[in-house]
Amino acid sequence: MNRRHFLLFAAGAALVQGTASGLAQMGKPITQPQKPLPTEKLVIITKDGKRHDFNVEMALTPAQQEIGLMYRPTVAPDGGMLFDWGVSRESEMWMKNTIASLDMVFINSDGTIRSIIENAVPQSLAVLDSHGPVRATLELAAGTAARLGILVGDHVEAPIFAKAG
Repeated sequence: MNRRHFLLFAAGAALVQGTASGLAQMGKPITQPQKPLPTEKLVIITKDGKRHDFNVEMALTPAQQEIGLMYRPTVAPDGGMLFDWGVSRESEMWMKNTIASLDMVFINSDGTIRSIIENAVPQSLAVLDSHGPVRATLELAAGTAARLGILVGDHVEAPIFAKAG
C-alpha cells in the first residue's frame, strides 16, 4: 500500500470511527475544553428523601464523551456532565487531561445508582470502572457525593431514565 492510499484509508477509518480519538490519531490531539454542551435538569433523591437538583451537560456523541470535562478547571457545585451510553454497558472512565477532581456516579437504566467513585485524581490514567452495566455515567465536582450524602442505591431522575420503567 503506498503512502497516499494509506492516508486515504486512515482518514476514512477516522470518519467511520467518528470520535475525537480518530482525529487525535490523525495528528489533531485534544488540547482544549469542548464548548459547553446542551444541558438538562437532573435530580438525585437520597434514601432520606432529600432532592438534589443539578443542571448537567449532556455528552451524547462519542466525540463529546471522549472529551468530557477535559481541561475544565472547575465544575459548578450544581453542575456536571451526564454521559448517556444509549444502552446499558460497562462504563470505563479515566481522568486524562482532566484538571478538576471529580466524583463519578454510575447509574443503572432504571435510574438507581450502581456505584460511585469519589475524588477521582486529576490527570490519572487509572481506569475507573462501573462494576457492571450502566445506562449512564454522571461526573460531578469532587466531594459532591459526600457533601450531599449520595450513596449507592439512591435514585436519579432525568429524561433518559423516564423511559426505563
